[in-house]
Amino acid sequence: MLFLHNISFGFPAGNLLLNTISLTVPSHSKSALVGSNGMGKSTLLKIMANEIEPLEDNVHIQGDVLYVPQMFGNFNDLTIAQCLKIGKKLDALKKITNGEVDEIYFEILNDDWDIEERCQQALQYWKLEHVGLNKKLETLSGGQKTKVFLAGIQINQPEVILLDEPTNHLDLESRNLLYDFIEKTNSTVVIVSHDRTLLNLVNTIFELSNQGISTYGGNYDFYAEQKEIENEVLQNDIHSKERALKKAKEKERETIERKQKLDARGKGKQEKSGVARIMMNTLRNNAEKNSSKLKSVHAEKINDISGDLRDLRSSVRNVDQMKVNFNDSNLHSGKILISAEEINFKYGDKNLWKENLNIEIRSGDRISIKGSNGSGKTTLIKLLLEALQPSTGTISRSDFQTVYIDQEYSLINRQATVYEFVQQFNDSALQESEVKTLLSRFLFGKENWDKKCVFLSGGECLRLLLCGLSISQKAPDMMILDEPTNNLDLQNVEILTNSIKDYHGTLLVISHDEMFLEEIGVRSEILLN
Repeated sequence: MLFLHNISFGFPAGNLLLNTISLTVPSHSKSALVGSNGMGKSTLLKIMANEIEPLEDNVHIQGDVLYVPQMFGNFNDLTIAQCLKIGKKLDALKKITNGEVDEIYFEILNDDWDIEERCQQALQYWKLEHVGLNKKLETLSGGQKTKVFLAGIQINQPEVILLDEPTNHLDLESRNLLYDFIEKTNSTVVIVSHDRTLLNLVNTIFELSNQGISTYGGNYDFYAEQKEIENEVLQNDIHSKERALKKAKEKERETIERKQKLDARGKGKQEKSGVARIMMNTLRNNAEKNSSKLKSVHAEKINDISGDLRDLRSSVRNVDQMKVNFNDSNLHSGKILISAEEINFKYGDKNLWKENLNIEIRSGDRISIKGSNGSGKTTLIKLLLEALQPSTGTISRSDFQTVYIDQEYSLINRQATVYEFVQQFNDSALQESEVKTLLSRFLFGKENWDKKCVFLSGGECLRLLLCGLSISQKAPDMMILDEPTNNLDLQNVEILTNSIKDYHGTLLVISHDEMFLEEIGVRSEILLN
């Protein structure tokens, strides 16, 4: 059981990131925390892990907790054994097996006689047999670091497992190992992730938003269906309020016009009947007061409806506001863009791939590049873009325009402002007001127009690039995406997915996200080994 009551957290001199959050996770359940970037998902997970303290400590957890963080920089100077908090036990076991009988060693070991065996089994499960426990974490790749901490789950056997974006650096094989483990474990699991395959393995979704936390009793597919239903209801409510507002304004106009006609008719009759001037003034004043009162009643009603409409519109998902209008590429479908024959690349004196590669890419193709970590996926992209030259073989390219979006969003000039960057795409001479309207549609309000790109998050960089492509009069002939969903929240993954669906050029994608590849219509693959 994991129980949080009225948890709040904020940074010094800042607003509250979490405000009176309450959450109950039953024992042996599998749950996920979802929500937009910046909502505090990772912070809430760290509070559960006792990594940081809330303003009031109302956290109650039954059982041992193991937390797998998203970033590992704080552990780089430690050995793998130290990272997994088993170093002292292993040392104690070694002392005892060497004949030392000091009581302290038995206390440290705490009857955990099969600790070495569990270490071997866990490392073998995660394909880390070659990695020694005394090796420094900093010597490992991102994927290996993640797998070390995942191995720690099987070694330490905690009752509660907390995972923060565990699949970010894992290749497909390692992801499948994690999926299998999550399905089989009897521990209580709480996950922060944008990996929809992983999210479909849980039985509860907790959504963190500005309104607090909402609970959905099902996996991600169930959650997505419920959100779609909620969105349809919201849209119906908006349309209903829009009709009510229009009707209220028409009613106001008709009532005032009718009143004015009656007043004018009454005034004419009074003048013909010779009503005294003082009485005429009194009648006119009364008519003006009645008109003012009538206008006030209608204005109040219109303001109430307008306020309700603003509240409803503010609840509309940001993803529904952002759509990239890709113009079609001028290249005819099926034109050969890249032809690579018997290519390979050497690091030192060793070829990267076991066999030379033969690749043909035609206009309109949608191709995924797959392979385990270190198989040379990014190297292949650089070869195809002529940023590297093959050690053997030849590559020929026709003339076409390419946009390469890598994991670091290197296409963005970090010293430019948000407005300056998108202006580079303004090849149709849009007015400044039109460009800024598009920026606002992609959630870059006027407070962001002069913001330096260096301060943007990954999701913001993605939205800025998509905004730029929407401004451009001509879509690129080829788009290359290198792990595009890494570090994106679910909303930004959906924005990217919807944009790529509408793109009709050639697409090359490096991704381990099978659901993303399926949704964007990838039809073939290049498998590296």
